[in-house]
Amino acid sequence: MRIAIAGADGRMGRMLIEAVLNSPDLTLSVALDRQGAPSIGQDAGAFLGKPAGVIITDDLHALAQADCLIDFTHPEGTLAHLEACLQHGTRLVIGTTGFSEAEKQQIQAASREIAIVFAPNMSVGVNATLKLIELAAALLNQGYDAEIFEAHHRNKVDAPSGTALAMGEAIAKTWGESLAEVADWARHGHTGARQDGRIGFSVLRGGDIIGDHTVFFCGQGERIEISHRSTSRAGYANGSLRAARFLGDKSSGLYTMQDVLGA
Repeated sequence: MRIAIAGADGRMGRMLIEAVLNSPDLTLSVALDRQGAPSIGQDAGAFLGKPAGVIITDDLHALAQADCLIDFTHPEGTLAHLEACLQHGTRLVIGTTGFSEAEKQQIQAASREIAIVFAPNMSVGVNATLKLIELAAALLNQGYDAEIFEAHHRNKVDAPSGTALAMGEAIAKTWGESLAEVADWARHGHTGARQDGRIGFSVLRGGDIIGDHTVFFCGQGERIEISHRSTSRAGYANGSLRAARFLGDKSSGLYTMQDVLGA
C-alpha cells in the first residue's frame, strides 16, 4: 500500500514517516509539506540518517501516486489536502483536530466519494479508554459528577482537545444528552454550586506535554478516575497505519477508530 504523509517535517510527520519506512507492507510514496517550508526538496528520510528515496514536496498533485494520505496538520491544510484526495481518488486518514461544524460537514460530504477515517485520536489505547468511559458513564449515571481534564504542549492551538471532546461526547451520549447542552467549558468568579448532569472541562497548555487526559466521576465519599497518558507519539503513528490498512479495501465511507478496531 502506497502511503503519503502530510506535514512531513513536523514531529508527527517524522514519526509517521519512520513508522511507514519500518513497515514491510507499506511504501512511502509521497511526503508533503506546506508551501515555502524549508524541508521542500529534501529527502523525507534525511532526519533518520538514511535516504527514503522520496523528496518532500508541496505539489498536491503528487497524491495521485498514493493509495492513502495520513494527515495530522491543521484544519486549513487538511481541507486543502481533502480536495486533492477527491481529485485523485486517494483515501484519507485524518488525525487533525479543531474543525468547525461546517468543516466536519465538508469531510462528511467528501466521504461519499472517497474512504476516510476521521478520529480525534488515532491511539489504540485512547480508543480503548473511550469504551471504558462509556461503560463507567452507564454505571455512574446518578449521584456522580463528570469532569474532564486534559493537558497538551504549549503549541497546541485548539482547546479542549479533540480527545477530551470525544470523551465528553461518550459520556453525554450514554446519558442521553447532547454535549453542547450539558458542557461547562470554563469557570470563573462566583459560579454558584455545581449543577447535576453537567460535564466540566479543564485545560492545561505548557511545555512539551504530548497528551494527558483524565475523566473524573466524583461521588459522595469516592472518586473514580479513568486516565490515558501519552509518553510518545508512536501510539498515534501506529494507530494511523492501522487505519490506513483498514481503508485498503474501502472505496468510500466515513469511519472512526472504533470501526478500525472493530469495537
